[in-house]
Formats: sequence, C-alpha cells, structure tokens
Amino acid sequence: MATAQVVRSEWTKIRSVASTVWTLSTAVVVTIALGMLISALSKNEFGSLSERERLSFDPTFISFAGTSLGQLAMIVFGVLVVSNEYSTGMIRASLAAVPKRGVFLFSKLAVATALAFVVGMATSFATFFLGQLMLGDLAASIGDDGVLRAVFGGGLYMTLIALFSMGVAAMLRSPMLSLGILMPFFFLISNILGNVSATEKVGRFLPDQAGSRIMRVVTPVDDDTPYGPWGGLGIMALWVIAAVVGGYVLLKRRDAQ
Repeated sequence: MATAQVVRSEWTKIRSVASTVWTLSTAVVVTIALGMLISALSKNEFGSLSERERLSFDPTFISFAGTSLGQLAMIVFGVLVVSNEYSTGMIRASLAAVPKRGVFLFSKLAVATALAFVVGMATSFATFFLGQLMLGDLAASIGDDGVLRAVFGGGLYMTLIALFSMGVAAMLRSPMLSLGILMPFFFLISNILGNVSATEKVGRFLPDQAGSRIMRVVTPVDDDTPYGPWGGLGIMALWVIAAVVGGYVLLKRRDAQ
C-alpha cells in the first residue's frame, strides 16, 4: 500500500472514532474556560498583590492557566489514537495491510499530529484573546514583545504533548497502562518535582515543565531557570523524539499483539 493511501486510511480511522471528537472538544473547552476563569480572578486580586508579585505578573501566561487541565485531554487523544487498535485487536489486520511498520506508525502519527496542531493552535489563540478580555486594563496585546511567540508556542506545546503521548502508547500498547502512567505523571508527579526545593532543578527538565516556558512572556523575579522559552521547547522536543523513536523500535521488534 502506497504511503498516501496509508495516510488516507489513518485519517479515516481517526475521524470515524467518536473518542477523537470528544477528547479534542474537551481539550478546547477546558483550556479556554479555565483560562478565562483564572484571568477574571487574577484581575480581581491584582490590587492585593505585593510590588514583587506585580513585577512578575504575566497576563499572557495567566490566560494559559487552563492548559494544565486541557493537556490531559490531549494526552487521552494521543493514547487512544495509537492504542485503540491494540485493545480491539485490529492491529493485526492493520499490519497485515501495511507490512512496513515504519510507514504504518509514522503515517498514523503524522495525521494525528496535524489534527492536534490545528486544534492546539485554534485553542491557543482563542484562549489568549478571551483571557485578555477577562483581564481588561491589565491585558497584553498580541503585538507586545514576546506575546505572539507565547501564543504560537501554546499551540506547539499542546501538539507536542499529544505526540509524546502517542510515542508512549506505541511503546506500552495498552491504553489503560499508558493513561495510568501519563496522567499521574503530568498531573501530580511533575508538579511535585517542579515545586519542591529538593527536586525543582530536576523537575524543570521534565517535558511539561520545560515546554511550558514557551508560554511565558514575563520572567519571574526570582527565576533562575538555565534556559529560555525556545530552549525549554527544545528540551520538550527531545522527550518527544525519544518517545517516538522508542515506540518505533518496539513496534519493529514485537509481534502484532
């Protein structure tokens, strides 16, 4: 089967599964709604902030507060795209139709990543503009220094989260096992490691901690992170590459089970 045919086949699989629509819709709604809520609360509390806290006030980053929960839906999307065929047993038929496993995997990843990119970018721009609307006179403008980079980076961050999840799912194959590892890792473990003084220097190199730097415009006063926005996204990209390569290597070596 030609690569173009495989890509079309993967697109048909993804759009025909109801979970795709639900998970991506959840990512959009949660990210935007929570971002607007946090932005509105931040505006109300601004007057009570200390001078030091006002210097670190980042209206752009605040509007992306919902990303922490929205990314969980992107993780579910990434996992289900890859592991659904294992859980239903369709993987045998898919690999029989496309014996070149590299073509099979990377066609699937390409289609799903493109979809995640479109949704991630639309969500990021909507989140920014609606968040700034809630902030009122504290809002940043898309033309301000570093803001467009942060907004565009927000879409890239969501895309990379989904792609990283696809790579992990390709390695583990089981949707329950993949979600059982990724959900607590991003929702609990990463936050704990990144906010405890004894482990924060390690936590800052985890994919979400590093990648989220791209959405910052204002650097906190006491921040000593050894990399900038693009450097952080680069670290996240290395995690993604490692996960995808790991998934490819294991797919090549294992039986279709």
